[in-house]
Amino acid sequence: MASLLATAGRQAAILARLSSAKPSPQSANLIQRRGLAGAAGHGPPRVNFWEDPMSPSKWKEEHFVIVSLSGWGLLFFGGYKFFTRGKKDKEEKLAEASH
Repeated sequence: MASLLATAGRQAAILARLSSAKPSPQSANLIQRRGLAGAAGHGPPRVNFWEDPMSPSKWKEEHFVIVSLSGWGLLFFGGYKFFTRGKKDKEEKLAEASH
């Protein structure tokens, strides 16, 4: 019971301090307002990849992603076609020989 009264007393004291505290003019300067909201002006301007194809660091992010994924897709598809190109001919020859 005593601990319950002590807790309630502490909470009342905290509320009294918070309600009586008035913001000082200096505290208004410490409040950060939308610090990263206008980040559009930072860094070099981004360009479309067809305007400067030899400088990927200047490309727009979405263009870099599209070109990168297309390149990986071509690499995998080309590798698949390269390593599986002879199997179709052998299967056709075997099928013709059995008839």
